[in-house]
Amino acid sequence: MYFHRQELQHKATPDKPDAVYARKLQEVLGGQYGEITVALQYQFQAWNMHIPGKYRDLVFGIGAEEMGHVEMLAVMIAQLLEKSPLGIIDEAVQNDPTVAAVIGGTDVQQGIVAGAGARPVDSNGNPWMGSYITSSGNLLADFQANANAEMQGRVQVARLYHMTDDHGVRDLLGFLLARDTMHQNQWLAAAAELQAEGVESLPVPSNFPIGKEKRDVSYQYINFSDGAAASEGSWASGPTPDGLGEFSYHEAPEAGVPMPPPTHPDARFYGTTDVPNVVEKLAGRAQDALKKE
Repeated sequence: MYFHRQELQHKATPDKPDAVYARKLQEVLGGQYGEITVALQYQFQAWNMHIPGKYRDLVFGIGAEEMGHVEMLAVMIAQLLEKSPLGIIDEAVQNDPTVAAVIGGTDVQQGIVAGAGARPVDSNGNPWMGSYITSSGNLLADFQANANAEMQGRVQVARLYHMTDDHGVRDLLGFLLARDTMHQNQWLAAAAELQAEGVESLPVPSNFPIGKEKRDVSYQYINFSDGAAASEGSWASGPTPDGLGEFSYHEAPEAGVPMPPPTHPDARFYGTTDVPNVVEKLAGRAQDALKKE
């Protein structure tokens, strides 16, 4: 059950309207690594979790906080748009290249579609997509993905911080940066704790019978580039992070195997093949007559 409290976790009031910046801020609201993504990603991970206890409570808790961050950004965007221009723009303004560039930097759908409000889109107006969400049911895989999402999101917020001199906006972004710092550390700590407790370990999924993989290539660094410096990294020699092997470096891949011959799918897929067209047509009719699936 969800309840909404009409207050914000942190102040979200700009010093002045700025429709161009409102569009930029849409990225960390409705972009791939925006607050909508992490809020719903964490919720789906919690709903799909197979064990009770601290990990499930952690994911539910951060997901709820992130929903509040969605609201703070939406409120901030609406205020940035509050005094955005409405109506016919003077012809002289439209002919001024500098002003035209500023007007052109706004998201017109924030006005036309949302009535001077935030939208579930990124800074280019691309709709937010559920495919951004990672929720695999494997906690180590998901917690690592969560840490990555927080890192990517923090990078974007940090860049946005330097794109404005509005103290009110910077105050909110400074708060969001701090919470991203905490969440990065939380997810990495949770991933480490999973491994320390033996709940999950590398390689993910750790309960897959490791003997079923081709172990002779499990820890080979195979160089598929003409750059040689990769051989200097810790991933090319020494113990592996999963503690189950040793890295080895190979200058180039071994000789490959022959490519299989071209496929010949059902004629009713209508793909072009080396069989004469008339034969393909007859084959399709015969398959239909035989009710062949």
